[in-house]
Amino acid sequence: MALMSVYDTFWSEWFWLPENVTWKHLENKEDGIYYPQTRDLYIPFVLAFVVFAIRKCFESFIAKPIGLYFGIKDGKPKVVQPNSALENSYKVKKFPSEETIKALEKQTDLSERQIQRWFRMRRNQERPSQMKRFTEASWRFFFYFNIFVYGVAVLWDKPWFADSIQCWIGYPKHHLSSGVFWYYMIEISFYWSLMFSQFMDVKRKDFWEMFAHHCATIALLTFSWCGNFVRVGTLVLCIHDAVDYWLEAAKMAKYIKAQRLCDVLFAIFGVVWFITRLVLYPTKVMWSTYFECKQIVGVFPSIYFFNGVLVVLLILHAYWFSLIVTVAYTVLSKQGEGQEVTDIRSSDEEEVSEEDSSRNGSGDRKQTNHVNNSVSK
Repeated sequence: MALMSVYDTFWSEWFWLPENVTWKHLENKEDGIYYPQTRDLYIPFVLAFVVFAIRKCFESFIAKPIGLYFGIKDGKPKVVQPNSALENSYKVKKFPSEETIKALEKQTDLSERQIQRWFRMRRNQERPSQMKRFTEASWRFFFYFNIFVYGVAVLWDKPWFADSIQCWIGYPKHHLSSGVFWYYMIEISFYWSLMFSQFMDVKRKDFWEMFAHHCATIALLTFSWCGNFVRVGTLVLCIHDAVDYWLEAAKMAKYIKAQRLCDVLFAIFGVVWFITRLVLYPTKVMWSTYFECKQIVGVFPSIYFFNGVLVVLLILHAYWFSLIVTVAYTVLSKQGEGQEVTDIRSSDEEEVSEEDSSRNGSGDRKQTNHVNNSVSK
């Protein structure tokens, strides 16, 4: 009885639906009209593993050979000689101070240069290879580009694609076509796959921001499916998909050392990001959910939650755009010094050489430049 009470409370028509609408109105009948059902959300769980398997095959049999063709090395970094004193110090601080290095010199009978070199090699052991970065970017480019094309093809003739007020006319009795159905299922499954693959992918400084983004996106898609906000949900997806593949293309160009192409693609990415996520998203999607919905359907509790998730995404969009601007400003202000587009979220391998002239006691990193992948859907 208690479980039934919780179930009934969670699926309260007062919360989910507008006035004078019940769940019975959204039951599917044998009339060719299909409404989203909560049981459909089991499909993305299965598809997530299929997507992950496709990804691994793509990275191994397509992306990796392409990377090798362009000269990307697939080797692993050198393994340091075991040293308990240095290892214990490394666990405390990966970039030792001058005082720490002097203390380690006395403990290990190693020179300052040898200790710095050991720390550089030890840090490199934890960094993903250039090939892993390239294959990961290739997969994301492949998915984002194709899902964007598919989304546009599915939505092109839909009335709400050009006129957002159509998201609410006749709501919630909106028929779901097979194209839109699979567009949603594939997108949700992709983000579920990212939820667990993120722990195996290249680690970024904004790891938890990205995790929050994935959680917010899944919550948005799942919630919109249950409440049949699918029309506005497809607009959110299309706006997001329009920008992501530009970033991944820029990263791929960076990894194959096509720097000029990388810079051009990154510039396009920044412009498209601003237009789609900071202009179209709030003025087309959020305007529709805040004002057009109220005008056509009225206000009901679930729309407040839906709008709250949209606000979370907008905040993340603004945060990541600030990172994009930071990179662009750094590049433009240091053009005379040969500065390139850099990745402010992760660092590349540090060069390790017997002839290394680096002597600074803080063990500062020498980072090679990467394209900023400061965002993802």
